[in-house]
Amino acid sequence: MKKSLLSILVAGIFSTPALAFEPFAVKDIRVEGIQRTEAGTVFGYLPVKVGETLTDEKATQSIKALFATGFFKDVRIEVEKDVMVVVVQERPAIATINFVGLKEFDKDVIVKALKETGIADGRIFDRALLEKAEQELKRQYLTRGKYAASITTTVTPLERNRVGINFNIEEGAAAKIKQINLVGTKAFSEKELLSQFELTTPGLITWYTKNDQYSRQKLSADLEKIKSFYMNQGYLEFAVESTQVSISPDKQDVYITANLVEGERFQVSSVKMAGEFMIPEDELKKLVTIKPGDVFSREKLNNTTKAISDRLGKEGYAFANVNAAPEIDKDKRRVAFTIFVDPGKRVYVRRLNVTGNTKTRDEVIRREMRQMEGGWYDAEKVANSKQRIDRLGYFGDVAIETPAVAGTADQLDVNVNVTEKPTGNLMLGVGTSSTDKIILSGSIAQNNFMGSGNNVSIQVNSAKTYKTYVFSYTNPYFTPDGVSQGFDLYQRTFNTTSTAIAAYSSSSYGGGLRFGFPIGEKESIGLGLGVDSTTITTYAGISPSYYIDYVNKFGATNLSVPLTLSWASDGKDSYFFPTRGTFQKASLEVALPGGDLTYYRATYQLQHFIPLNPRFTLMLNGEVGYAAGYGDSGLPFFKNFYAGGIGSVRGYKASSLGPLTRDTTTGTEYRIGGNSRVIGNAELLWGIPGMEKSFRMGWFFDAGQVYGDQGMSAAGGLRYSTGLSASWISPIGPLKFSFGRPLNKQADDRSESFQFQMGTTF
Repeated sequence: MKKSLLSILVAGIFSTPALAFEPFAVKDIRVEGIQRTEAGTVFGYLPVKVGETLTDEKATQSIKALFATGFFKDVRIEVEKDVMVVVVQERPAIATINFVGLKEFDKDVIVKALKETGIADGRIFDRALLEKAEQELKRQYLTRGKYAASITTTVTPLERNRVGINFNIEEGAAAKIKQINLVGTKAFSEKELLSQFELTTPGLITWYTKNDQYSRQKLSADLEKIKSFYMNQGYLEFAVESTQVSISPDKQDVYITANLVEGERFQVSSVKMAGEFMIPEDELKKLVTIKPGDVFSREKLNNTTKAISDRLGKEGYAFANVNAAPEIDKDKRRVAFTIFVDPGKRVYVRRLNVTGNTKTRDEVIRREMRQMEGGWYDAEKVANSKQRIDRLGYFGDVAIETPAVAGTADQLDVNVNVTEKPTGNLMLGVGTSSTDKIILSGSIAQNNFMGSGNNVSIQVNSAKTYKTYVFSYTNPYFTPDGVSQGFDLYQRTFNTTSTAIAAYSSSSYGGGLRFGFPIGEKESIGLGLGVDSTTITTYAGISPSYYIDYVNKFGATNLSVPLTLSWASDGKDSYFFPTRGTFQKASLEVALPGGDLTYYRATYQLQHFIPLNPRFTLMLNGEVGYAAGYGDSGLPFFKNFYAGGIGSVRGYKASSLGPLTRDTTTGTEYRIGGNSRVIGNAELLWGIPGMEKSFRMGWFFDAGQVYGDQGMSAAGGLRYSTGLSASWISPIGPLKFSFGRPLNKQADDRSESFQFQMGTTF
């Protein structure tokens, strides 16, 4: 085939970017050398089309345009008569990416990270991008403290112009912090200061927390903690002068040295307020927690300015600016503060915008909002709105922003953005507890049925001592005011022959209608009415004569009409693992006249969580209950209270506390429960580092007892126990464990040191 002019060959030899030829009208364009790339792709990048005139300048532009795609490592333009011939040599494509020796990271995570740098299956291979990816992978190992990690890459040519990339990794052992030195400390011991650090030398659980591995981010955070510690103790001029991090020659040990300048300790001489007070100054002064004569504390000062800003925000001053200006007297080591208050303009909410809800209806979110459109902005109401939406459990994330409306000084919008999460739950599982052994459970639940916010569930549970079948429906906004309405249908069986309770079995079925009435942000009242039919079976020779006589007198099957009243106040900061707040609940169940059984049961619970420090929480819990019969039936024995085991007094076998009765015929003693119960628990709780949201340990002290008609003397007084507990929100459901030791076990008591419960029961 005859090619074009000699000038083209000369230009090729000297690699000039433009080919010299006489301009001509292009009758056709042909592409040669492509294997994977479509010809249409090449045509799309060419600045020349059929019918146009090809010049040296356009030929040069064509070569540059094709090189810029990154698809080709060589591009030439040849001319054959009036045909423009584009000759290309494609870059190879990446066929496979393999890792040898990768243990520290999940392979899928690394593959995703490499893809972001341009290295992925099917992508065009670029040596520069590969070197960049290799350096990024090394950097990731450095963040894990593996300074001796070695990474080499091998590129293997494959058929059809492809390559395989192999990352050969020698991770080596992670370097551990050998020593942390704080230079310049005088006011506090080095040990006390290092207790503020997250980074530490190897210890008992550092194999899990990895806190013995150096991290620049962690060190910066730890030094900031030290600064806060000093400034909260009055050291206003404290500074970290320098830090040095060195690694041993074998890259196994890390040494950290921080040089500190403590400065002098300052006291507060005066605190004044200045600026524009849209709220009475006396009221704002009550929010000032740092007082003259106090040792300076940055935490108290920040809390003061935040409290004033929040108070102004509650009145609609969303953009209030509150700053504390210090006047330092170094000679007397005293500091005076002037708190300047600039409330800005009072603003109101123009519009509430809800986004991100692909399934949940807008009204479900809007009805939880306490901040209204057209009203003055209230920071507290906005915070309450976020908390209420979060507590619905329908969303993985809830974010609220309050941007100012452009072009105005007194308006803002409240933008609520949610991230939907699955609210349906199909569960088939096997659980276990120390009492019931194997628990088979299954449930179908939809907490946000068709995006309406209504709850529909079917629950099935089967264990050694009980079986439960429940269908429930709840509409949390039966009325626009937030009155909830729901109903339940159930069938339950219970058998005590393998428990500490005297032997009998029961079979119940029934249903009920319930309503909930909100009376505050955290308080509600419940009202319910149901119908229950219960059949009792006793066993000759093993059931107490008390049970047998009751069944003979009132019949094996009895109908009751229970009316329930309840009041609850929930101020805890978390549903699963609270660290602060108070929970209270009082309930009353009354079996109304007209049924075969007439009785009442009243209970009250008070639970309080006290944060001792960021790591430890003290939980105090108290419960009391009382029940009695009225009319002819008295209190049915199967409505008695019981105690012992997880949920009451750990260390004693479940339901084993309380009065004993002796069968006059056989002389056998039975636990029959009682008509009143007292429970008290004190527990020191702490989380496991890295698992604070899913695992918590505790040391407990429990006390409790169940009393019968004969009072305390028959029960022998309160029982006490102590021990360790653990709670875990596992992938298969909540798990509870305890190892308890009775402190005043009596001869008739039944102890059980290790107790556990897996899964939920209904």
